[in-house]
Amino acid sequence: MKRKIIPYNPDLVPIAKALRNNMTFGEITLWREIKGKKMGVRFSRQIPIDRCIVDFYCKDLQLVIEIDGAIHFEEGHQEKDAIRQKRLESLGVKVIRFSDLDVRNNLGWVLEDIGNVIGELKTHP
Repeated sequence: MKRKIIPYNPDLVPIAKALRNNMTFGEITLWREIKGKKMGVRFSRQIPIDRCIVDFYCKDLQLVIEIDGAIHFEEGHQEKDAIRQKRLESLGVKVIRFSDLDVRNNLGWVLEDIGNVIGELKTHP
């Protein structure tokens, strides 16, 4: 399967590197569970795609995982997230979102959901 190359803004690379060093508790928790092909596919963290930086990205499946912290529930932020998600989806990327609280309190469910999406994408790319 040939991987589609999605462009990114090179100016975002230093910001992405800084974000890797300042991950939230939820991001760190999830990263421990998905890094190193633990889910059967390779994820990268804090990756520039197009005009934004996504929390986790699997190039082979074009799958983004976003962990929404408290700021994502403040006024106006969900609209920004929806616009950003539509943009990513227009590039052929599948986006799944979890709240930071779900990662902290329901990690098993989050991992099961991610596993189900990976399975679907592997069977129906």
